Amino acid sequence: MLRTIITPDSTNIQVAIPQSYIGKQVEITCWALEEIEQGPAKKTMADFWGIISNQTADILLSDIKKSRNAFE
Repeated sequence: MLRTIITPDSTNIQVAIPQSYIGKQVEITCWALEEIEQGPAKKTMADFWGIISNQTADILLSDIKKSRNAFE
């Protein structure tokens, strides 16, 4: 596996593929690290108020309580 972090100075980047990767599928991903560091905003049950039914909310809360009790 190869991984490197760069700061590009143009919109083009040239990648040298190792000989052992020839003929294999490879994945190339590009994103700004600052996007990863921010991550998605954390959601709470209050964010879903009015979106899910009371019955579904009760089931979810029950499952959460069971999960928490399992670790205590």
